[in-house]
Amino acid sequence: HSFPTRRSSDLGKEEPIVMAATMSGGMPVNKIQQPPQDLNGWKSQLKLPPKDSRVRTSDVTDTKGNEFEDFCLKRELLMGIFEKGWEKPSPIQEASIPIALSGRDILARAKNGTGKTGAYCIPCLEQIDTTKDIIQGMIIVPTRELALQTSQIAIEVSKHLGIKVMVTTGGTNLKDDIMRIYEKVHLVVATPGRILDLMEKQVANVSKCKMLVLDEADKLLSQDFKGMLDRVISHLPPSRQILLYSATFPLTVETFMRKHLKDPYEINLMDELTLKGITQYYAFVQERQKVHCLNTLFSKLQINQSIIFCNSTQRVELLAKKITELGYSCYYIHAKMAQAHRNRVFHDFRAGLCRNLVCSDLFTRGIDIQAVNVVINFDFPKMAETYLHRIGRSGRFGHLGVAINLITYDDRFALHRIEQELGTEIRPIPRDIDKALYVAEFHQEEEQEEC
Repeated sequence: HSFPTRRSSDLGKEEPIVMAATMSGGMPVNKIQQPPQDLNGWKSQLKLPPKDSRVRTSDVTDTKGNEFEDFCLKRELLMGIFEKGWEKPSPIQEASIPIALSGRDILARAKNGTGKTGAYCIPCLEQIDTTKDIIQGMIIVPTRELALQTSQIAIEVSKHLGIKVMVTTGGTNLKDDIMRIYEKVHLVVATPGRILDLMEKQVANVSKCKMLVLDEADKLLSQDFKGMLDRVISHLPPSRQILLYSATFPLTVETFMRKHLKDPYEINLMDELTLKGITQYYAFVQERQKVHCLNTLFSKLQINQSIIFCNSTQRVELLAKKITELGYSCYYIHAKMAQAHRNRVFHDFRAGLCRNLVCSDLFTRGIDIQAVNVVINFDFPKMAETYLHRIGRSGRFGHLGVAINLITYDDRFALHRIEQELGTEIRPIPRDIDKALYVAEFHQEEEQEEC
């Protein structure tokens, strides 16, 4: 699948203001051994996507000022990075990339929506030798949707390198995966069960795989995947490098780290758990008023795209039906749907074919849809961790978003507990929500006025 985030017709329309960032200190930061005019020459040939002018929060702008060129990456990889629209490294990328390239294990704690995928994809792709037809890198993620999204990013960023990326997840035809893995594959993006199956059937040979990335490690080490990662690691060479990323660090992660990571470099970019750009509100309602309340929100909010969470698959389908009856465009997605159907919904929502998506917690981890500016908890979650991952669907990559929680009498204790555990404030919803808090154009207008 391709997951278009921008229309291909838009590509290359921008004037070649090409990465003026490198020029800020006079000459470009020329760590790549080429003459300066050559450096600017290849950059002027790039097909850059339109510049993203939305306001960003310090979650992604609070950097040391590095450029991607500073990391001594292959030129073909830099071309892919810039053509993807990534202009400068985010804090997690600045902290991860050079350490990962040095070969050291990493234990990183960073929020969702701050550029984690780039932080591990870039060093992983940089170290692959395309002359060798073997699996050299493996990225393991907890959900099929996240595997598809991550592999798509890896494919786009490595398009000038000739790296063969394969995605393999449960819910798809095993025979197709076996046929594919016998062809040339350099990087595998997978969910734990399927890749373990391929290893134990001795189809996937990972004896030369030198880098393993575990994203959303807290979920990968939960009861859902009982001991699978230990078995995956037993197939890898002893000299492998492990990069472990997680927003939360339960005991399981700590135990795993002590067992498998060698003197890991620790990165902690989480002084606070909620994302800075997200304003959180609650509305106190009775269960039977929820749909009416949602209807009011739809009419009052300027929604670019929204994700609405329910606590069960049955409620997801019922609510999606109700929203459609109210006359709003709406998709739904949950774990009990056929995989091909899930992929279609995910792809179409991401392509902007529909404004609202109703889902269960399947969709909470790592899913990156930049256009989402409103998240609504139609059903309030019980766990702080679930809440954190849900509201992190808006305000991606330091942009702005709003999270609205519909709270019943039974939810009142959970609301208070989650506020305390996350050290955050969820405020009563005002009559009118300031559009500058979650609508990108309002920010750009304000900025221009200040100028």
